[in-house]
Amino acid sequence: MALSALGWVLSDSQRAERLLSLTGLTPEVLRDNLTDRATLSAVLGFLEAHEPDLLLAADALNVTPEALVKAHAELAR
Repeated sequence: MALSALGWVLSDSQRAERLLSLTGLTPEVLRDNLTDRATLSAVLGFLEAHEPDLLLAADALNVTPEALVKAHAELAR
């Protein structure tokens, strides 16, 4: 789910730039650590921190916003 969320974020250049700016991630870090729990957690945390994006992502991924929040909590453990 987190990888799908990342794909959704990256599909919009302004949102992708905001992800990089707010999380401190770089394109290289994303590429090199694509399956790393911390990286995936950062992506979901980014969505969780901005409700409009959380709702849009959930709709696009056909999941509930709560499912994204729960996935973030599980990855952050």
